[in-house]
Amino acid sequence: MNKFFDNFYIFAGFGPAVKSKQPTAEELEFFEDKLPARLLEYWQEYGFCGWGEGIFWTVNPDDYKDILAQWLLGTVFEQREVAGIDKYYVIGRSAFGKLYIWGETSGASLDIVTNFSMIFPSDQSEKLKTIGEEKLIEKFYSSKRKSNMEEQDLDKNPLFERAMAKLGPLEADEMYGFVPALAIGGAPKLENLQKVKALEHLTFLADLGEITVMADIVAMSNALHK
Repeated sequence: MNKFFDNFYIFAGFGPAVKSKQPTAEELEFFEDKLPARLLEYWQEYGFCGWGEGIFWTVNPDDYKDILAQWLLGTVFEQREVAGIDKYYVIGRSAFGKLYIWGETSGASLDIVTNFSMIFPSDQSEKLKTIGEEKLIEKFYSSKRKSNMEEQDLDKNPLFERAMAKLGPLEADEMYGFVPALAIGGAPKLENLQKVKALEHLTFLADLGEITVMADIVAMSNALHK
């Protein structure tokens, strides 16, 4: 499709798409003025689908709007939405429930590590103004690496391929969840992973305890260099 997506699809090894579901005309129209046109082109070409055998998923933001509201509840990002400063959408997730968030005015600005109840902000408002949303979404995909979507066991060994071998590949509405959850003291072991329904499990994780918003390192760096 373009060199940026080729980097994601071929060189980073995410292709081909699996478990694809095509968006409806109504879904495409609804997000037309909310998300980058390039992202909607990817949806039209590949659908809402899994990548890298299911380690990463392109999702319909509408399916995740209620869950995202739970994760942002009481944070500055909820306040930004209420004030009309920004509007956030889940555009992707990992096999283990990490959520990738796009903001209308801040770009690919939030990663939510749901297993540890942590939000990692990276406001890209200035970059959005300088290079535009199409280039920014292209960079979002081209920068993705499977290693950043993994969970590791106690010996720092990646779990995805072993989970897939033991539990089977994921369906589009499933994820690998730790039982008991890591946020309440569960151990990151292969034997503690189960196939669970993604939306239900992410709702459960959001209810476990206080959500921590980490420092925006990019914003801090930019402030230092002004």
